Amino acid sequence: MQHSDAKLVERCLGGDAHAWENLVRLYSRRILNLGYHYTGRLDVAEELTQEVFLKVYQNLRSYSASTGSLQNWIMRVARNLIIDYYRATRHDKQVAGSEELEVLDFEQDSQSASPFENLYLKEKAHYLMKGLSMLTPELKEAVLLRDIQGLSYQEIADMLEIPEGTVKSRINRGRIELAKVLRKGSNPEGFAVS
Repeated sequence: MQHSDAKLVERCLGGDAHAWENLVRLYSRRILNLGYHYTGRLDVAEELTQEVFLKVYQNLRSYSASTGSLQNWIMRVARNLIIDYYRATRHDKQVAGSEELEVLDFEQDSQSASPFENLYLKEKAHYLMKGLSMLTPELKEAVLLRDIQGLSYQEIADMLEIPEGTVKSRINRGRIELAKVLRKGSNPEGFAVS
């Protein structure tokens, strides 16, 4: 994988527009989802995604396949930029829960779902987002990266530059705290919180 990462980067640095389009296509949805889960707003997540790719483009020469996968490098750039934004704007209480709440993780399921099922999925995601907002930043990040983004423990450890055992501990504590928060909150009828 790292050999193909190096080739892709080499092609991008050589001015190959198709290689750059491929790189953007490969990682844009994951970065958009990460931005959305931190901000709760699709418009802000889209802007952050563009900023991430601008930063990746500007710093692509600093990527080295010997230090890890291109995905981890790009997601580390994304995470740092999104966290910086989050820290700078967390005083803004309107960031989470905006009207354009869009359920990106359920997008594929919702294409074949009925309008009722789509509404259910959106409400369920909104409920989950409210619960996640109650977690500490470290626990929220670990749960998002594992359970929403689907990264492996090792990928998360590499991205956060912490031991894998710490990652597992944060995910476990995050899941436990999330379950407690969801049980305490008003649980919409039919939503399972096991």
